[in-house]
Amino acid sequence: MKYLLWIVLALIAIVGYSAMGSYNGFVSLDEDVDGQWANIETQYQRRFDLIPNLVATVKGVAEFEQETLTAVTEARASAFNAMQAVGDGTGSIADFQQSNMVLGRAMNGMLGYSERYPELKANQNFSDLQAQLEGTENRIAVARKDFNASVKAYNGKVRRFPGSLWAGMFGFEQRDYFESVAGSEAAPTVDFGS
Repeated sequence: MKYLLWIVLALIAIVGYSAMGSYNGFVSLDEDVDGQWANIETQYQRRFDLIPNLVATVKGVAEFEQETLTAVTEARASAFNAMQAVGDGTGSIADFQQSNMVLGRAMNGMLGYSERYPELKANQNFSDLQAQLEGTENRIAVARKDFNASVKAYNGKVRRFPGSLWAGMFGFEQRDYFESVAGSEAAPTVDFGS
């Protein structure tokens, strides 16, 4: 009887240790995914902060079609709201990506006009902002890659045995990757007007 009690206590200790280790592992990986998402938000926020300066520079140098500038401003607001929705858990990464694709197309429409307006192309502020925007796009790409690596590690733990048993019990679910959205494979068209 005494040996049976020791065996039962040993099994309880092993199961408890496994549960505690799995839970703490899930928490660490979940925090890493959240931290990587915060890095993505930081880079997109930098992008969103540059856009009004770019719009103001373009507006000051060239007589732009108002609908082009309005489209950029509205697309920026939509993408910003979609980013905040993902951050607070009410939105999806896919919706965020879709809104950023719309913003990218609107920005390409505005930036494409620099060929039509040589004084815009020669403007130092415009050139500096374009370079900063390009650098930001590179930072965004790195942040997305790092986020996906964190999601991969987290999802792997959620799906592998015995983690899959504990994940369901503790409420840890797979996280979404940052993937390209439908239509992003098509190169945006730039209309220089007539």
